[in-house]
Amino acid sequence: MDPGLLAAGDHRNVVDGYRYWSVEAIVADLDTRRHPLHLAIQNWEHDFNIGSMVRTANAFNVAGVHIVGRRRWNRRGAMVTDRYLHVQHHPDAADLAAWAHQARIPLIGVDNLPGSVPLERTTLPQACCLVFGSEGTGLTDDLLAACEQLVAITQYGSTRSINAGAAAAIAMYHWAQRWAGTPRTVDRPAEQTLNGDAPPFRQPVP
Repeated sequence: MDPGLLAAGDHRNVVDGYRYWSVEAIVADLDTRRHPLHLAIQNWEHDFNIGSMVRTANAFNVAGVHIVGRRRWNRRGAMVTDRYLHVQHHPDAADLAAWAHQARIPLIGVDNLPGSVPLERTTLPQACCLVFGSEGTGLTDDLLAACEQLVAITQYGSTRSINAGAAAAIAMYHWAQRWAGTPRTVDRPAEQTLNGDAPPFRQPVP
């Protein structure tokens, strides 16, 4: 328990099981059951959606969040949930692609572009990184080229695209429907994977 929180009260937006825990203790506990899902977000326009996407990534307890482009990103919508995540910066698409290759994590682009496959007809890999572009421009050509697969969320109305924050939530939920709660997989700790150490291909724990 955190003495300061015990004295002043815990007013953070955390589940009851984590009341009065220190940030470090919460992160350590989350690390024991991280999902092998990563989220990559392009940050060229200081997009306010990034904070919302990070907050949702925390809700799904992803292994890591990758900010591609500008190092500083709009944290307002994250509601400090980034403190409980492993966030890594990549200056460009090539650096993200190099990390993914080293970690043997496939990059899955999410955008409604020609050649994309409907998300609802796709079984995402258990270990993968969902990649999202900026709100206005979508995936850039260099990041699109780094993706092994491209999926799109089917729409039924008149608007051309879905808000990036909403799209990320839909895609992460789609992944969770298939993989959340499945047998844990053999992997190195999330922070090692984020630092570039290549983990072995994941195999179910007997």
